[in-house]
Formats: sequence, structure tokens, C-alpha cells
Amino acid sequence: MKAVSTTFSVATQGNCDIIDITSKVTQFVNKEKIKHGILTVFIPGSTCGITTIEYESGLISDLKEVEEKIVPENKNYKHNLRWSDGNGHSHLRASLMGASLTIPVVSGELTLGTWQQIVICDFDNRPRNRDIVLQIIGE
Repeated sequence: MKAVSTTFSVATQGNCDIIDITSKVTQFVNKEKIKHGILTVFIPGSTCGITTIEYESGLISDLKEVEEKIVPENKNYKHNLRWSDGNGHSHLRASLMGASLTIPVVSGELTLGTWQQIVICDFDNRPRNRDIVLQIIGE
């Protein structure tokens, strides 16, 4: 049994910026030569989330629209009243999406569907540099 971790950074624009990180994650799995195991992808921070989608312009637009409907940006959130930073919506969106993703590794490959990519969604109201932590456990 082997456990390996790494971290890489991504520059984001904020405001529901959706970035495909599948190739970076795949490179890590290939480099570590784990044949069977579990990969965890984690994004530290309370205003960014991670999920899988078909990374194409229509769906990216749809996801942003859904986020705005579920948690509108221009609302008087108590967080904004307390901290005056205007990103209460960002925290709520990130909480709903989640900060981690677990993907099985089978025969050295991520078990993603044909049209399934790993994406981070930066909900904050400003550009950020986001760290992404990858950890794989297996043999």
C-alpha cells in the first residue's frame, strides 16, 4: 500500500470561474503508477468548490446560472453585514458544492465517464490563487 500527496496552484478570476483540472490530476495519477486505489482531490478554502461536469461552454453557462438561482449574489447575507466583504454568496455556494472529490483508480486510470471532467468553481468575488491538494492511496 502506498500513499502519495501533492499540491498545485491555479489562478482564478473569481465570480464563478470554472476551471478544468482533469489533465493535472491525470498527470499525477500516471506519474505515481498506482494501479488500484482511491484519489482524493481537495480544495482548501471556504469560497471554492470542486465537482465533475461535462466541460463545455453550454453546461458551464448553465451551471453558473443555476448557482445564481440557488444562491443569488446580490442579497443581504448576514456574513456580508458582519464582515463587509460582499462574498456571503461565495461561502454558501462553496458549502453546497463541497470541497473534495473522491475518484476510484482502476487499472491505473481514473474512473471518469467519457464526458466527465474534474473542475473547480471559484465563487469568491475576486481573483485568487487556489491550491489543490491531491492524495492517492493504493497499490
